[in-house]
Amino acid sequence: MRYYVTLAQNDREHAIDIVSRADGSLEVLKDGASIPVDVVETTGALCVRVGDRVFDLWLDGDGTNVRFVGGGVRAEAAVESERSRIGARASRAGAAAGGGTVCAPMPGRVVKVLVAEGETVEPGRPLVVVEAMKMENELCAEAAGVVRTVRASAGQTVDSGAVLLELGPLGS
Repeated sequence: MRYYVTLAQNDREHAIDIVSRADGSLEVLKDGASIPVDVVETTGALCVRVGDRVFDLWLDGDGTNVRFVGGGVRAEAAVESERSRIGARASRAGAAAGGGTVCAPMPGRVVKVLVAEGETVEPGRPLVVVEAMKMENELCAEAAGVVRTVRASAGQTVDSGAVLLELGPLGS
């Protein structure tokens, strides 16, 4: 899977590809170049060795910001998956057209549906919570609109790209 990581200190984006190998190890590519990485999951954090440096990583806030400590230095990075980037583009395109769909950014399980059909929503309003990879992802309205159709229910397992809700423009 590809992630886009932007370090807060220099605002430069890096493409990070993580590939699971058959033997259980990970191959990590930074901007196309392979880097040696080992990962150990600890309580509430990940311990990651990159080359000869060790970092403690933990999620902060909405799951898109990662704070880490390495070599006595604290830093922060914004992380966006390729799936969420594609989903955001599709949502913006739908919002610009006065409606659209809310899709699962990756395979997971619907934890909560926070709206009902016919309900009016404002931009930024949480609509659905999907759990994927041990994280809860709150999917929010990109624009004001009306919930036309709810296709998901709590406990349902969904594939990446599955349509969870359909939205229409206000007054529809």
